Amino acid sequence: MTTGTSQMTSYRQKSGMNRLGLWLFIVSDTFVFAGLFISRFYLLGTGTRPEVSQFLGLAVTSILLISSFFMNRAETAIAHGDQKTFLNGTLITLVLGTLFVIGVVGVEWQVAPYGPGEDATWSLFYAMTGFHAFHVLTGLIFLAVVYRNGRKGQFSSERHWPVEAAAVYWHFIDVVWVFFYPALYLIGNPTL
Repeated sequence: MTTGTSQMTSYRQKSGMNRLGLWLFIVSDTFVFAGLFISRFYLLGTGTRPEVSQFLGLAVTSILLISSFFMNRAETAIAHGDQKTFLNGTLITLVLGTLFVIGVVGVEWQVAPYGPGEDATWSLFYAMTGFHAFHVLTGLIFLAVVYRNGRKGQFSSERHWPVEAAAVYWHFIDVVWVFFYPALYLIGNPTL
């Protein structure tokens, strides 16, 4: 067995363990998000929801879903050795993710008529959006590191586990928002 072959086998073994660790993290994090989601319906039912901007909710949701497309494109590109498309897709994902956080935290939180401690409706709104925004920020940091390392040429079609991990995490964040968006913006009558 040559040194290159043994290094590749070792890389594959480490990647396999890393994958397992990432999926265990995602499963455990899903329970926390599920707890928030269930709390929303337990405390508020389907009759009420916060009075929030429908336009802004749709806009930030669209931005996040579009970012997922570009993250998938970036991951696919590096798997095929296309460094330029990988970097462009990752950069676009970073920009769109930043716009999402600005939209939720920088705009929605500022125009909301009540603060986080007013009542159960608003406490849940801030808890759900805040916890999700924290995860988006974590994903943005992860993506920034991946982008920086990608610019240094550290990824190839054979060795790109960090890109795959960033993509899986980013898609997880998107899927969570797909559940949070209707719970916060669509289901129930708005309350002030």
